[in-house]
Amino acid sequence: MANDANKVYNDLCTHLTACGWKYDRHDDDKVITLNMRGDDLPIEMILFVKEKQQVVSLISPIRPKAPEDKRIDAAVAVNVANYGIVFGSFDYDVSDGEIRWRAVLPYRDAAITKDQVNYLVVVSAGTIDKYNDKFLMLNKGMMTLEQFIASENAE
Repeated sequence: MANDANKVYNDLCTHLTACGWKYDRHDDDKVITLNMRGDDLPIEMILFVKEKQQVVSLISPIRPKAPEDKRIDAAVAVNVANYGIVFGSFDYDVSDGEIRWRAVLPYRDAAITKDQVNYLVVVSAGTIDKYNDKFLMLNKGMMTLEQFIASENAE
């Protein structure tokens, strides 16, 4: 039996509170915004309860967008980064240079748990924190694509 999206949304808020995170609720849309501080840069997370797909989707924009002259390098860098990621992935829009993190937690036949929500947020934050400064350095010309690739291959 499928879970009700309103129950999932309320459970998500309960679990975020139990984990000690501060967040903003947007009840009409079943959306939660959560801001964290990474090692170098702030991390904005947006959690959506998507009723039709029966998932909780976490999206996090990576700022700033890749400038036009760096968009192909950014596309390759996103592909290289995604290759080694086990949970979640980066999305990339080459038309405007937007990079964003996305991770999904399905809830179709089972209630979401505090441990699942904790994993969703902690792993997402860790991955975003690992890559947001690399993408920023690449976008600003402080790191070449070759250096980005080499840093990935060194890990």
